[in-house]
Amino acid sequence: MLWNKVGIVAVALSVLLGCENQASENPMLEIHGRTMGTFYGVKVVGDFPGGQAALQSEVDALLKHYNDEISTYDPNSSLSKFNQSTSLKPFPVSQDMADIVISVVRTGERTHGVLDVTVGPLVNLWGFGPDKRPIKTPTDQQIAAARKRVGIDRLHVEVSADHATLRKDVPELYVDLSTVGEGFGADKVAEFLESKGVHNYLVEIAGASRSRGLNAKGDPWKLAIQKPTDEIEDVQAIVRPDGRAVSTSGSYRNYFKIDGKRYSHIIDPVTGKPITHDLVSATVIASTALEADGLDTALMVMGPEKALAFAQENNLAVYLVSKTDTGFKATYSDAFKPYLVKPSS
Repeated sequence: MLWNKVGIVAVALSVLLGCENQASENPMLEIHGRTMGTFYGVKVVGDFPGGQAALQSEVDALLKHYNDEISTYDPNSSLSKFNQSTSLKPFPVSQDMADIVISVVRTGERTHGVLDVTVGPLVNLWGFGPDKRPIKTPTDQQIAAARKRVGIDRLHVEVSADHATLRKDVPELYVDLSTVGEGFGADKVAEFLESKGVHNYLVEIAGASRSRGLNAKGDPWKLAIQKPTDEIEDVQAIVRPDGRAVSTSGSYRNYFKIDGKRYSHIIDPVTGKPITHDLVSATVIASTALEADGLDTALMVMGPEKALAFAQENNLAVYLVSKTDTGFKATYSDAFKPYLVKPSS
């Protein structure tokens, strides 16, 4: 397994699926694979240099390269080495990793600490990280001890013309970028395709997607937001992203039970405990999948009321699904309305 996502992966939360009819009028190349502990799919309308075999091998190599940088499951990845280090001195990293950290730090500040990629000690404590799952609920003392090693304000990134570094304020700081890995990967594959002259494509890595141009039938790409059930074809809503990125996070698939109680994989960095509210999925449409991937996780921590208020205040395109006694309830921000193709059912 390359990278079993701690934050949202295992969830596949709202798997975003291409909704176009498979019968195509224009030639289309389609590939699938595994990356970051989840699945990916790429559709390219038209030609690709070297054909389908080249597309498969080059995308696989690209995603492996980035997984080797930011995996927390591979002890030899760049991020794992930073986490293993107890030095408070600047630690050299790639420009790409610096870009991810800059993005998540900004989102963390924007959400007042709700998105916190240093929450790894708490994620591991609750059994959703590389460490083994606990056999009993962590004590308040264990949670308090883990929280002393958590804090986005304790992580610093510095970038110059020829190098980039990360620096930690506490030796035990543990950074986990899995919550935005899917979005980052989707952005990078999209950039790669465009560098090859591809202008009509759909890229999906679990809950994150990037698309551009038209599908094989000559229509704009449409994506399905999956209803929070185990039925993959159970659609909640359909959107037309118009070239923007889409990412969905949720809490309904990755969980475990202790003494009959269900615990979500999404940890609230303020309480140090899994979320307990009724929001089960959050979808964000933004300019990049990296940004959308960070925001959807933050919204999941906030809960339905705070998440919708935050979206309205910040003019974010957000679609939320909450679990009720009678089923599911969907709400969305004003900025999301233009993207809806079909009202939620």
